[in-house]
Amino acid sequence: MTNKTNVAVIGSGYWGKNLIRNYSKLDALKVICDNNETLLEHFKNQYPTTEVCISINDVLSRNDVHGVVIATPAEKHFSIAREALLAKKHVFVEKPLVLDETEAAELITLAKKIT
Repeated sequence: MTNKTNVAVIGSGYWGKNLIRNYSKLDALKVICDNNETLLEHFKNQYPTTEVCISINDVLSRNDVHGVVIATPAEKHFSIAREALLAKKHVFVEKPLVLDETEAAELITLAKKIT
């Protein structure tokens, strides 16, 4: 029996669509989260077995989502990554990790405490 890792991609725009495609090919994509309902409808048609939502809180509260992939505008990376770590999710952040060095240090410290 294999343990399947389920991820949610948060942000489905310019770079997020590539991450969605790749995680889908790996059979790891569980949820696509974006605040653009038109984009979500497109992805719902393209990936019919993948769930979609507009609320990050919905993603972070799910026990069947083990990790999040953050592909939002860079100014949102820190807050989303911090919330995901506090929700005990594995986190991948598209570059740049954050826009401020102290925020990066805070995320690293938080990740070390949680693991």
